[in-house]
Amino acid sequence: MLEKTYSPADVEARLYGRWEKSGAFACAPESNAQPYTIMMPPPNVTGSLHMGHALTMTVQDILTRYNRMAGRDALWQPGTDHAGIATQMVVERNLAADGIDRRDIGREAFIDKVWEWKGQSGGTIVNQLRRLGASPDWERERFTMDEGLSKAVLKVFVQLHKEGLIYRDKRLVNWDPKMVTAISDLEVEPKEVDGNLWHFRYPLESDPSKHIIVATTRPETMLGDTAIAVHPEDERYKDLIGQYAILPLVGRRIPIIGDEYADPEQGSGAVKITPAHDFNDFEVGKRHNLEMINIMDARAHLNDEVPEKYRGMERFAARKAVVSDLDEAGLLEKIEPHRHTVPHGDRGGVPLEPWLTDQWYCDAATLAKPAIEAVETGKTVFVPKNWDKTYFEWMRNIQPWCISRQLWWGHQIPAWYGPDGEVFVAESAEEAVAAAETHYGKAVELTRDEDVLDTWFSSALWPFSTLGWPDKTPELERYYPGDVLVTGFDIIFFWVARMMMMGLHFMKEVPFHTVYIHALVRDAKGQKMSKSKNNVIDPLDLIETYGTDALRFTLAAMAAQGRDIKLAEGRVEGYRNFATKIWNAARFCEMNGCKVDPNFDPAACTETVNRWIVGEVARTADAVAGSLEAYKFNEAAAALYQFFWGTFCDWYLEFTKPILQTPEGGTEHPSAAETRATTAWALNRALHLLHPIMPYITEELWASFGEEADQLLVSRPWPALSSDLIDATASAEMDWVVRLISEVRSIRAEMNVPPSAQIPLLLVGANAETAERAEKYGDLLTRLARLSSIETGGSAPAGAVQGVLDEATLVLPIADVIDIAQERARLAKEIAKAEGEMAKIDKKLSNQGFLAKAPEEVVEENKDRLAEETERRDRLAAALSCLEQVG
Repeated sequence: MLEKTYSPADVEARLYGRWEKSGAFACAPESNAQPYTIMMPPPNVTGSLHMGHALTMTVQDILTRYNRMAGRDALWQPGTDHAGIATQMVVERNLAADGIDRRDIGREAFIDKVWEWKGQSGGTIVNQLRRLGASPDWERERFTMDEGLSKAVLKVFVQLHKEGLIYRDKRLVNWDPKMVTAISDLEVEPKEVDGNLWHFRYPLESDPSKHIIVATTRPETMLGDTAIAVHPEDERYKDLIGQYAILPLVGRRIPIIGDEYADPEQGSGAVKITPAHDFNDFEVGKRHNLEMINIMDARAHLNDEVPEKYRGMERFAARKAVVSDLDEAGLLEKIEPHRHTVPHGDRGGVPLEPWLTDQWYCDAATLAKPAIEAVETGKTVFVPKNWDKTYFEWMRNIQPWCISRQLWWGHQIPAWYGPDGEVFVAESAEEAVAAAETHYGKAVELTRDEDVLDTWFSSALWPFSTLGWPDKTPELERYYPGDVLVTGFDIIFFWVARMMMMGLHFMKEVPFHTVYIHALVRDAKGQKMSKSKNNVIDPLDLIETYGTDALRFTLAAMAAQGRDIKLAEGRVEGYRNFATKIWNAARFCEMNGCKVDPNFDPAACTETVNRWIVGEVARTADAVAGSLEAYKFNEAAAALYQFFWGTFCDWYLEFTKPILQTPEGGTEHPSAAETRATTAWALNRALHLLHPIMPYITEELWASFGEEADQLLVSRPWPALSSDLIDATASAEMDWVVRLISEVRSIRAEMNVPPSAQIPLLLVGANAETAERAEKYGDLLTRLARLSSIETGGSAPAGAVQGVLDEATLVLPIADVIDIAQERARLAKEIAKAEGEMAKIDKKLSNQGFLAKAPEEVVEENKDRLAEETERRDRLAAALSCLEQVG
C-alpha cells in the first residue's frame, strides 16, 4: 500500500541512487537509435546551485528524459569549468587565512593547492545538480582542465597561431588592479556612482594667458594626455586645430586635433585624449597616430611616466593631489556633481582601469564570418527567433578577442620566448626547443609565457573537445553536431558565439542546430534577484520545503518563450499541492482495486466514459510531445496539469465512482472490471507523460502502477498512442456533461448560492440529443452540480437565472435560496471596487513620467493587475446582469 502522504525527502535520494546505479542516464554509442545530444553549459567548479542553474538544468533534463523515452540515444554531456579567476580567488583566500601568499610558495605549489581544493570541494555544484534530478551521463563527466581537454586547447591555440588568427598585440584591456589581470567583458559589472566632473584649463602654447577648457571624471589620467580633441565643424575651435596646448603639471606640448568623437553639445566641446587609459581615446589615438603613454602599473599606482611627485601614488590618492595642484595653479575652472557609470570587476569589486598592455588576441572577426552565415542560412536557429538579432548585432561588430589572463590557474599559453624576444608557439616545450635551435642555429634558453588563457577559450571547444577531439573517436562521429543548446541570453556573445566560431573552424560544421534561450528568473515583483536587494531565492531551500518535483514543475509551467519568470514561493507551494493531488489520486486508484492489466486494450472499451478518458490521454500525449518538441515547456506543463487535475481527477474519477464503488450488499457494476483497468491504464500513461518534468513522484508511483513495475520508468518508452483512440462521439458526449456541470457551478458561485442548497435545473429549448443526454447522465449531473432535478422543455419561471449551453438555455430558480436584493447590492459594491482599482492603475499607466521612470517589471506588473481587475469587473457585471433578469 502507498503511504498516506508523499514525502519527497524519503524518496528522492533513494530513487536517484537507483537511476544512476542502473545506468539509465548513459548514452549508447553502439546502438542503432538516432542520437540526441545536449551539451551541458559547464557550471563553474566554484559554483553552487542558484535559480538560473535550476531553470536551465531543469529544461535540459526535461528534453533529455523526453527524448530518451522517445527512443533516441540521448547524450547529455556533463562537466564543469575550471573558472580561472573565480577558482584562483577561492584558493588564494583559503591560503590567506593561513597567512600564506601564493607568491611565497610559487606557481607549481599553488597549482597543486588548486587541484587539492578541486578534489575536496569542487564537486558541490555537481552534487546539487543531482538533488535537482538532473540525468546527464555522469560516467562521461569532463572538466575543462582535464588531460583530454587540455590537449584540445593546445592543438587549437597552435593551429590558430600558425594560421595568423592568434597574435600578440599592445591594446587596451579591462584591467582589474585588485586581481592583477585582464578580464573579459562578461566579468565587467557597470555600477552607477556619484562622482564629479572636473573642468580644467589647459594653457595654449601660442599664448599661455589663453586656455582651452576640458572636463573629465578621472583627473589622474590627465598626466597621460597626448592630445585635445574638438569637433572639426565646431566654430569655437576651428582656428585652434593644428595648434598646441601645454599639459598642466607635466609641461608636455600636446596637439589640438579635429575629430568627430568630440561632441560640441557635451561640456565645453573639447575633450582630453588619453589613449592608454580610455577605450574611445585609444581609437582616436590610432586615427591620429598619437603617442600612447601608460601612466599606471598593474596595481593602479602611478609609474615613472609622470612627474616625480606623483610616482608610486595609488590612483585615487593621485586624483586628489592632481586636483589640488591644478586648483593651486589657478587651472581648476569648476567642479560639478556628476552621476555616471563606472565599470567594476565582478570578482575583485573595484573600479577597472582601461590599461595598455601586451596581450594575446584572437582574430574574432575572421572566425565570426562563417558563424554569421550559419545562422543567416538557418543551419543553426535561435528559439525564440528574436535572439538572432542580438547575435548578429554583436557578431557583425566583433572586436579582437583578448584571450590572455595574468593568472596562474588555467591553461598556460603554449608560447616560449628566446633571448631576443622571438616567440615560439608549440604544443610542447620539446617542440619549442627544437624550433628555437633551428632558428638560432644553437641551443638557447627559453622562457615560457606566464599567462593563462581566458576561461571562455577552453569552453568554446566544449561541444567537440568533450567527445575526444582532436582524436577521431566514435563518440565525436556520432554525437557531433549536437541537437540543442540551452542557455541564458547573457552568454550569447561570450559562449554561444565562440562555440559557433570554433566548431565551424575545426569541425567544419555547426556545434548545434538549435539554441534555446531561456528567460531570466526574477522575484515575485519582477525584480532581478541580487544579494543587495535581499531577494535571492535559493532553489535548495525550495527543494527542502516542497520537493524537487514541485520546483521543476513550477519552472516548466512558467517558462513561456520570451517572458521572464516571476517566481513566488506560493507558486512552488501550489505545485507541491499538485504533487499531493497526483499521490492521492494514485491512492484512490489503489484502494479501489485499479491494477494494470497487461492484456488491456484501450481501443476495446465499451463504456462511454472510458472511451472518453482513453481519448483524452491520447490527446494529452500528443499535446505534451508537440509542446516539448517546440520548446514550449509552459504549454506542456499546462496540458499535463489540466489533464491530471482537471480531466482525470475532477471529472473522470468523480464520474466513475458509482461504477468502481459497489454499494454494501449490492451487485458490482457490469463495467467495473473495464473501468478499473481503464483507470489504471490512464494513470499509468499519465505517469509516463509527467515523468520528464516530475521524475521522482512518477517513478515512485510507477512501482505500483507500471506494466513492468520491476523496471524503472526512466527507461520506459514514451507512450505511442494512436489518434484512433479518440472517440469523437464519446468526446462530444462527455464534453457536454463537463460543460453543463461547470456552467451550473459557475452560476451558483457567482450568485452566492449556498453549497448545501439543491436547486432544480430546467433546460429550455433543448433538442432531442440534449434531452437524451440529460436523461442518460441525470444521476451524475444532479450529484456533481448539486441539483434537485433536471427537466427539459417549458419556459423560465420567475425568480430564475439563466445561462446558455449550445442550443439550450439553462434555467435555475434561485429566488428561494438567496436574497436577490442583497446579492445585487453585493455585486454592485464589488464592481465599484474593481472599477476604482482599474481607474487608479489606468491613471498610473497614462502618466508618461511614471512610464519613463518606473522599471520595466513594475510597468508590466501594473498592466497585469489592470487586466485582472478588468476581467473581474466583467465577470461580476455579467452576474449582476443575470440577477437583473430575476423577478
